[in-house]
Amino acid sequence: MIAPTLHTARLTLRMPKLADFEHWAAFFASDRSRFERGPMGRVEGYRAWAADVALWPLRGYGAFGLDDRATGAYVGEVGIYQPEGFPEAELGWFVIPEAEGKGYAAEAARAVIDWVRATFGWGRLVSIIDPANARSLALGLRIGGVIDPTLPGVDPGDVVIRHDLGGRG
Repeated sequence: MIAPTLHTARLTLRMPKLADFEHWAAFFASDRSRFERGPMGRVEGYRAWAADVALWPLRGYGAFGLDDRATGAYVGEVGIYQPEGFPEAELGWFVIPEAEGKGYAAEAARAVIDWVRATFGWGRLVSIIDPANARSLALGLRIGGVIDPTLPGVDPGDVVIRHDLGGRG
């Protein structure tokens, strides 16, 4: 499976493409990624990025590349992640520095939640967030999630935000 193309008022959510890796590598090489598996070198970053992209044919979901509809510029990535060791499918996000603070991640996350609800009928998604990542915690709550201390994270101390979808499971 390849990613469907979704549209919001300002964004196109699409299948990741190789050119996206340059943005991904820059983000994950920087200290900004310290809450999200990073920092990591280019080779390790490519392996992690390629594994995330491979979720599409392997599981039928994954990360969407985000493009600004007005300019076509890449602004980040939002999607469903489930690398080995994750307790369940996770709604995650990042945007490039130039796109921060514009609401793109929230807009795209809402579109992904709607797509997951319509496509899979799942009862929930989670976002697993480092407790020091105040911006991601705020975003998870702003899009309607609630902190659920009963759900497992990946690392000790992770904050797990539950996004109720009203589905079957």
